[in-house]
Amino acid sequence: MLTLYWLLVAVMVIGIIGAVVPMIPGMSLIAIAIFIWGAVKGFGSVSLALPLAIVLLVISLGIDFLATYYGAKQAGASKWGQLGALVGLVVGILGLLPALPIGGPILGILIGPILGAIVGEFLYRRDLKLAAKAALGIVVGSLVGNLIQALFAIATVAVFLWTTLSSVN
Repeated sequence: MLTLYWLLVAVMVIGIIGAVVPMIPGMSLIAIAIFIWGAVKGFGSVSLALPLAIVLLVISLGIDFLATYYGAKQAGASKWGQLGALVGLVVGILGLLPALPIGGPILGILIGPILGAIVGEFLYRRDLKLAAKAALGIVVGSLVGNLIQALFAIATVAVFLWTTLSSVN
């Protein structure tokens, strides 16, 4: 039972990382791990952590969308810039993976959305200055959303540990 508990906590840590890093499930991974613990140990043991995880999962989905949208809107970005940022993210992760297996995907996560948003906006507006401004807005909005999601993930895991750790030892 102890091994399963710490394995699920490790999955939750990956979920915390996933709240910040795109393409890795964040809050959903944490909620699933808490659900598994509840299924094994009894849902009374997660009566606070599981509802919290579900509520914050739903809120974080909205925050992710709204933060990116608000950042893009404030900077005057079009749908082309937003789509370019998404394509840049995927290409950045996958394109730099074989070339730089250690830092490539992380570097791609940082650079890909910026370059993708610039390219998307430039294709739409044909103005590099506006394209760069819009790209910055998209990236800042996404980063703010990811930061909020990371805080939600950390809080959820902390509540899980606080409410269950004493019963495991």
